[in-house]
Amino acid sequence: MKKKRTASRILKYLVLVIIMLFLMFPLYWVILTSFKSNMEAYMYPPTMIAKNPSVQSYVKLFRQNAEFFIYYRNNFIVSGITALVTTFCAILAGYALSRFHYHWNSVVSGVLYASQMFPVVSRMISLYGLLGKVHLLNTLTGLILALIAAMVPFTTMLMSSFFDSIPVDIEEAAKIDGASRIQTMTSVVLPLVKPGLVSVLIYAFLMTWDDYLHCATLIQSDSLRTLSTGVALRYLGELSYDWSLVNTISVVAMLPMILIFFFFQKYMIKGLVAGAVKG
Repeated sequence: MKKKRTASRILKYLVLVIIMLFLMFPLYWVILTSFKSNMEAYMYPPTMIAKNPSVQSYVKLFRQNAEFFIYYRNNFIVSGITALVTTFCAILAGYALSRFHYHWNSVVSGVLYASQMFPVVSRMISLYGLLGKVHLLNTLTGLILALIAAMVPFTTMLMSSFFDSIPVDIEEAAKIDGASRIQTMTSVVLPLVKPGLVSVLIYAFLMTWDDYLHCATLIQSDSLRTLSTGVALRYLGELSYDWSLVNTISVVAMLPMILIFFFFQKYMIKGLVAGAVKG
């Protein structure tokens, strides 16, 4: 029995290692290609280790591609504001759904869930027309509002599940002590759902950081484009690519996401677990 258990454990870890290598290989390939010359990046068969590693693409990016950092700045502005406003709206709406039970709660929840069933492209035409009428087309403000509208339904339901995991008795005790509803929510409930709060904030930031379709549809000026759209339209040509530079851009673009996961993964895991249990 011990031998069987040992063999089963070894097989399990072997499968996990294979899966991890399979998932990590694209990341390894992006980093590897960023240190190759463009000629070596086109070689066939491809080299698994760079023959002459070089930081030439990184130097070229920082010295000759000022547009990239404009896209980078726009990405931070759009993602940061969207994440903050989305989290604020999700807190208020999620708390209302969790604590105020009326006969139309199920209808609101159904509408929020149903809004996630439609593909993003299905609302692009109406968004384009609506933002054009209010003169917010081709502006970062219009793009941010469109992204907030896309993020709020799911994050509201997520925050509602976090609030559901907090016993109502705690709020009733605070009410007896003289705290108002706002004081109870901000001073008692929110500190208890901090892991979920961080999860919602990071989720909104990550989803906005990688967004392509909204920016490609609602933004026409090159100086207002975000990272994914700017890179796709400027650095990916029709006939040939500078693969070394493109992969260098990908590495630099990934750094904020890697740092976020590195510093906040504990809160994200706690938040996901806390939101999965009610009562």
